[in-house]
Amino acid sequence: MSYKTIFTALSQDSLAKPMLAHASAICDSFDAHLDTLCLGVDRSQTGYYYAGANAMVLQEVIEKANEDSLALEKLAQTELGKTDTRWSCDHGMAQLPDIGRHAATRARFADIAILPTPYGEDRGPEQEALVEACLFEARVPVLIIPEKLEPLGAPKTVVIGWNESDEALSAVRAAMPLLEQADKVHVVVIDPPKHGPNRSDPGGLLSVWLARHGVHTEIDVLSKTMPRVSDVLLRHATDVNADLVVMGAYGHSRFREAILGGATRYMLEQSKLPVFMAH
Repeated sequence: MSYKTIFTALSQDSLAKPMLAHASAICDSFDAHLDTLCLGVDRSQTGYYYAGANAMVLQEVIEKANEDSLALEKLAQTELGKTDTRWSCDHGMAQLPDIGRHAATRARFADIAILPTPYGEDRGPEQEALVEACLFEARVPVLIIPEKLEPLGAPKTVVIGWNESDEALSAVRAAMPLLEQADKVHVVVIDPPKHGPNRSDPGGLLSVWLARHGVHTEIDVLSKTMPRVSDVLLRHATDVNADLVVMGAYGHSRFREAILGGATRYMLEQSKLPVFMAH
């Protein structure tokens, strides 16, 4: 198994170059193709046009979003043209409430999506929608990159947040190409259940499965000594000098779609490391 198509979506000039650098580094690690979508976003609407809106104003907003998408596409073409990465680039525009549909349509044909952390002072409201669309609508794993981080490429030390859930297992399966390249993988189990089939060997079955793929694993069983499990996981990741965290993405139903759950959102807000998530 390997990644052969990697997807990224750009919607802000300030985030474009870092995301392209990270995506290109991952592509080079797997000899993959980078599919880039440059989106101009109409952030002025909430899904419908307000009563009495002037047609000229509406047209101006649409034209501005289209100009933004073309500018992003030109920037992406310039930056990617400096690399040896195989890439393609496309542009489009969307209203803010509909941006997830545009991203999911493209991302569903990728092996992995690479997106920026959706939370921060300089983040547009569409960033969270892009992450949710890839995870829950396109059902593609997402590598989420925090700001001001050097391009990762292949990680050397990985921490897996393991709790026996379907989401965590999906994340591990999807991250297998990265895990196989790592020097060491820590399977982190926090407060394992005292009763259950795996109580005497928490993380053991997962470790055996990973070992058969050539992944060098260690099992770290920790106590929940902090209010949040994510705090314990992030502190341990720092202690072992990890450069990637792998975990399940948890969400809440929103009619037919889903939104990120509070624990997942907190993890993305706090992590200074790239986080690989799948649902």
